[in-house]
Amino acid sequence: MWWVYALLSAIFASLTAILAKIGVTNVNSDLATAIRTVVILVVTWGLVVSRGEFNGITALSKHTLLFLVLSGLATGLSWIFYYKALQLGKVTQVAPVDKLSVALTILLSALFLKEALTLKTLIGAILIIAGTLGLIF
Repeated sequence: MWWVYALLSAIFASLTAILAKIGVTNVNSDLATAIRTVVILVVTWGLVVSRGEFNGITALSKHTLLFLVLSGLATGLSWIFYYKALQLGKVTQVAPVDKLSVALTILLSALFLKEALTLKTLIGAILIIAGTLGLIF
């Protein structure tokens, strides 16, 4: 079932790039990111509250909170740079470079999370990197 959610994520990420490119036209990219963030904030907290999941917040450890905050900071910086890149470049240029994060995630997950790096996964990461470089140059 995980792959259904991953596929939906990819579909909506694709729509995000197209809609964001249209949305950042003649708008400061930081303001556009802030507006997007408010929408995400309302939607996600709405889901948490409507599903009765808010009470789980008190059970979170300091370790978990620290890494969720760090993840949030990384996400925020990613979005800020992504919107600036979309404002300055074409979606067909920006989106593939942004997806270089897939290859970087594979490598970082092996390094920091000690996840197995199979030959198939390594070849996939190398192909993503090669494809990204091909699109850049």
